[in-house]
Amino acid sequence: MSNTFSRRDALVLGGMAIALPLAWKFGGPAVAAPVPGKFEVSFTPAQWKARLSPAAFDVLRQEGTERPFSSPLNDEHRPGTFKCAGCALPVFSSTTKFDSHTGWPSFYQPLPNAVATTSDSSLMMERTEVHCRRCGGHLGHVFDDGPKPTGLRYCMNGVAMTFTAAAKA
Repeated sequence: MSNTFSRRDALVLGGMAIALPLAWKFGGPAVAAPVPGKFEVSFTPAQWKARLSPAAFDVLRQEGTERPFSSPLNDEHRPGTFKCAGCALPVFSSTTKFDSHTGWPSFYQPLPNAVATTSDSSLMMERTEVHCRRCGGHLGHVFDDGPKPTGLRYCMNGVAMTFTAAAKA
């Protein structure tokens, strides 16, 4: 983790300091509804709970958010593939990963046919939720402040993904 504190870091922390207390005061449901639809990989809540760690269940199935700077995937820089922790679908290539200084693994582009998006108006703001297209698991959100070539920042929860290193040649 870098010892520098950027303007983006200040904005993120300031926004969280304002938004989180408001969300707790006015909050939405204690358990968010899963993404509607039928998915190739589908289990009951009890089956998901048995398959996933408590933290992964909270994020993937209840649309929770892990603590910033807590994921080991922030520091994962080897060539490879990031996969959905719920169903192992490859969702991001390491070639699109970048350090957004937000505390969550960030990418500028998902793999083809890997994710879907929905509108998310929780925390009293409009955002775009990113979820796995195969199991519907919540991965994070996408923002329009990312680097070229897409200008997008897919801000993902590390606990919602696993990493598989590329085979050495």
